[in-house]
Amino acid sequence: MTTATQAPSRGVRPITLDAAGVTLSALLREPEQTPPRATVVALHGAGMSAGYFDGQAHPDLSLLTLGARLGFTVLAVDRPGYGHSAGLLPEGQTLAEQARTLRAALDDFAARHATGAGLYLLAHSFGGKLALTTAADATPDRLLGLDISGCGHRYAVLPDELPEALARMHFKRSWGRLGLYPPNTFRSSTTVVAPMPVRERWAAASWPEVFAELALRIRVPIRFTFAEHELWWCHDRPALADLTGRLTSAPRVVVDRQPDAGHNISLGWAARSYHLRALGFLEECLLREPEGGA
Repeated sequence: MTTATQAPSRGVRPITLDAAGVTLSALLREPEQTPPRATVVALHGAGMSAGYFDGQAHPDLSLLTLGARLGFTVLAVDRPGYGHSAGLLPEGQTLAEQARTLRAALDDFAARHATGAGLYLLAHSFGGKLALTTAADATPDRLLGLDISGCGHRYAVLPDELPEALARMHFKRSWGRLGLYPPNTFRSSTTVVAPMPVRERWAAASWPEVFAELALRIRVPIRFTFAEHELWWCHDRPALADLTGRLTSAPRVVVDRQPDAGHNISLGWAARSYHLRALGFLEECLLREPEGGA
């Protein structure tokens, strides 16, 4: 299955990354006048693509545009099994395999581009699982922090309902009310949706147990955002207390809520607000160490 293509925002360009023999596609936006202060690596969710972070339904949606205006390089990567690598990896990869592939791709990127003070993983939904998996084994002085939306550790879906819900990419859970999104969202978003590789559906059910093991090894600041109308994940007070309580090695854990938003925050009216908050957390991470070329 292929999707229609759409021109990215001004200044955003498609690139490819060599991930130890796997070629990943990505969208890149760099600051125009100055070297980057840091590099935001954006990781999309299941059934989406890198274009999720360059929403075209309204000028305020694009994380790539906003990040570059604030002095950051923004690299939105098509995860393994999406974009250019879909043909090579039609079933996708496991989370551990994706983490290895992503680390190789980021090594390739850093060898050819200035990254500023380091890398900051900004991830949505299944991309959040990849960010957490990657951070569990990453070198702390290279990784500044994590900002994760639409991903928790306890599903709000019964275990026997999860495979069917993922297979259908349940509309209400993935989007919420239509009024949360600009009018042209569902026309323009046909260019950013993509089939969900089967290995991602297989991996979903085991995530609560996987997270429990990964959480102990994450040593960078983390911020979680849950949309007001998030329906995939439990985000009541007891669930969030358990989530943050497991991240015992992280120097800082923040949980935020995004009002007037559904699961796909970066495609909704709340996108700019969320992106500014996420980049604000990056600013706070930069205070922990001097800025400079990495």
